[in-house]
Amino acid sequence: MKSEIWAIGGGKGGTGKSFITSIMGMNLALRGKKVTLIDGDLGGANLHTFLKIKKPKYSLTDFFGKKIPLSDIITETDIPNLRFVTGDIRSLDSKGVKHVQKLKLYRHIKNITGDYVLIDLGAGSAHNTIDTFLVADKMVAVSLPEVTAIENLYFFIKKVLFRKLNRFLGAYGLKGEAKMAWENKKTKDIKGINELIQHIKDISPEIRTLVEKIISEFKLYIIMNQVKTSQHIETGFLTKSVINKYFGIDAKYTGYLKYNDFFWKFVKQSYSYRQIVSPVSTSQEVGIIVRNLLEDKQVKLSDISHG
Repeated sequence: MKSEIWAIGGGKGGTGKSFITSIMGMNLALRGKKVTLIDGDLGGANLHTFLKIKKPKYSLTDFFGKKIPLSDIITETDIPNLRFVTGDIRSLDSKGVKHVQKLKLYRHIKNITGDYVLIDLGAGSAHNTIDTFLVADKMVAVSLPEVTAIENLYFFIKKVLFRKLNRFLGAYGLKGEAKMAWENKKTKDIKGINELIQHIKDISPEIRTLVEKIISEFKLYIIMNQVKTSQHIETGFLTKSVINKYFGIDAKYTGYLKYNDFFWKFVKQSYSYRQIVSPVSTSQEVGIIVRNLLEDKQVKLSDISHG
């Protein structure tokens, strides 16, 4: 059975994507699901740190350089049902991965057997990062409840949506149409992504129908990390609403994680992986996030603890 793919991204570094990927993977594994975690941060891999795994024998470097099948690179962890692929790329960075190599990696990822594959993406919005995000069955975006992180999230989503539309138009012989329209947005009265999408729709009735289908099927799941106040939690609702309105896509506020001092102790010291999710609040918050992703739902006001 092929696995459902979840990609965890967001654009800005330091939002806790690797941490969230690891604890969601553990939660799924403890539910009895067969899970494979992939560190997709080429050149800056750190997911193994959160799993307390020493450098495995093979990494994605060997997949790209030595053509070792991805199935042979997957490493077992000490957590039942949880496996891991390290992205410890020393000779390559995300820009150094060729298009054909990228497509080969995606084919291998899609053929991983099990229940779920979780891909931890690197920071930034390079094409390879965005393309990997678009491969996922569920696209999960992580942010902090601060202005710069949310602005980076908006920019990341714009790039992802722009990339998806560009690729779609290319399949219809209109490669570069979206880019050209955006570059000439002043003369075409395009003020934002909504106007750009409308411009693309106006190319033809056929294009309009297909673009509307793309937008309606574009789903995003938002997680707010390291929240400290009820206002921080509510920032997630506001962020979701702005994304829904500005981009016209289906964005869901999947959940949040409160600031957890155990996180920093875990990274800097030798705390066990299970200790990091042992506090009741963290366990409940992760459970809500995973449940909402599994059921395609979003956080409710009743889920929020104001303590």
